[in-house]
Amino acid sequence: MKYLTGILLVLGMLSLTAQTKKIQILHSDNTMLDEVKYPEAIVALGNVLVEHEGATLQCKQALIYQKQNIIKAFGDVLINQADTLTQSSKYVEYNGNTKIAKSWGNVILKDQKMTLTTDTLQFNRSTQILYYDDFATIEDHTNTLKSKKGRYYLHKHKFEAESKVTIVNPDQTLTSDHLDYYTDTGQSYMFGPSTIQDSINTLSFEKGFHDSKTKQSFFSKNAKITYKDRVIEGDSMYYDEQKHFASSTNNITVTDTINNVIVKGQYAEYYETKDSVYIVGKPYTKMLMDQDSMFIHGDTLMVTGPSEQRIVRAFHHVKFYKSDLQGKCDSLFNNEKQGITKMYRKPVIWHDKHQITGDSIHFLTNPKTNKLDSLKIYNRAFLASKDTAGGFNQIKGKFIYSKFVNDTIDNTFIDGNSQMVYYHRDEKTSELIGVDTETSSNIFIQFDKGELAEITFLTQPDGKTYPPSKLPETAKILEGFIWRQNERPKSKDDIFVHDEGDDDIMYREPVIRTNPATENDQESELKPQENPKEPTTQGLNNATNKSGNPIETVPTK
Repeated sequence: MKYLTGILLVLGMLSLTAQTKKIQILHSDNTMLDEVKYPEAIVALGNVLVEHEGATLQCKQALIYQKQNIIKAFGDVLINQADTLTQSSKYVEYNGNTKIAKSWGNVILKDQKMTLTTDTLQFNRSTQILYYDDFATIEDHTNTLKSKKGRYYLHKHKFEAESKVTIVNPDQTLTSDHLDYYTDTGQSYMFGPSTIQDSINTLSFEKGFHDSKTKQSFFSKNAKITYKDRVIEGDSMYYDEQKHFASSTNNITVTDTINNVIVKGQYAEYYETKDSVYIVGKPYTKMLMDQDSMFIHGDTLMVTGPSEQRIVRAFHHVKFYKSDLQGKCDSLFNNEKQGITKMYRKPVIWHDKHQITGDSIHFLTNPKTNKLDSLKIYNRAFLASKDTAGGFNQIKGKFIYSKFVNDTIDNTFIDGNSQMVYYHRDEKTSELIGVDTETSSNIFIQFDKGELAEITFLTQPDGKTYPPSKLPETAKILEGFIWRQNERPKSKDDIFVHDEGDDDIMYREPVIRTNPATENDQESELKPQENPKEPTTQGLNNATNKSGNPIETVPTK
């Protein structure tokens, strides 16, 4: 019996605790009952003021259902909660048991951080959460947020906004399908397709974070920045609008929509004011040249300047591939406006059957047609090809200048202690006739469809022709010549292959990671050596002796 009495006592105490306080009528100019129109309701008219658990409600008239603990308020309704929150509307229905207020008609709610405006609103005072589902506008000191539906957590100062969400401030416009926004910090967390538009850039992503005060953002899914004629994409991205800086990680793609240039890698930094991109992690660039694509790889790539003045730099383990042109070096500089590409430290170019080497190589393309125009090879310059007999045709000099027509070598000028080894064949039978070895100060060579057609010695040559069987071993190879065919990329995938000895030619002085936002755009930034001086090429126009004839012209066919 005592046990049953104890249970009943506990249940009674719980029942008393669970009882909800009734809505208290503090004032009304007039009250009345009308059981016909408003059964069980007290009709309050004029300057109605009621209170419930720390909140007051004012209105012009109200229906108060004391039994149900419900009030229906009409006309200039004003709710005040502990002087920290106010809400005005045309109509309110408030349930004192559930502590839920439903409001209609020009609803305006304010707390210390924001102002919310909508047409319908539900306010749960127990959980301190607001709900709306018919568009709302939220304004704080920094931003204006709009969305079709959402909720606001008063204690957290947090909005969960869904469907057609926008956040606007004088500097940016953010749109999203779903985001969480904190009015006290100005920070947003986006879920689903979203964009941020500022005066210069458009940022798009599917998941991210944005701080409207610091203007810093982080995106972790399908991130993309669109800037003028450049698009930067990656799996994740960090962006600082005030510093005009962005970095991106994994599966980076930078697209130049004007010049049809694409750069890919695994990590990138973007300096907006300098219009510069720095990329590492197996980076490569794809450039359109003469209706063909050139692929360039280096350990580090830097792309700087606007589209009409774009400069590409590649550092260490540099290789490039085009169907009719391949190359390799330690450092490369490309100026699209001037159509010049400069290669440093043990560079080599392969064109058709020809191999070209020197201390440095410059090749020029026509900026309008993107066709190869000419080559300049400086110091220990070699132009070579392999003969079917197993030997090598070799041309050597301090400086070599080659001219191209329709992407095919047309003529070559060799200056400074020029030397040549040439396998001479019968034009009709292709039978090997002899091997010429010659030395001259300057040599001019004319090609026909990429084949040697005529050799002109601009000074008296010194040499001889050997029968194939009598050619001395010491005469077969010119000093310094190396056949590097095994290093030649056979496809665009081969540009990532590192060859033995590559690390030995790397330039050790740190030439990269100078801040692209402050660097100048001259190729001297490469610094592997001073740009070589070109010798005079007067001999190209004055390749004659005193009688007006060439010193010696040797047809090769």
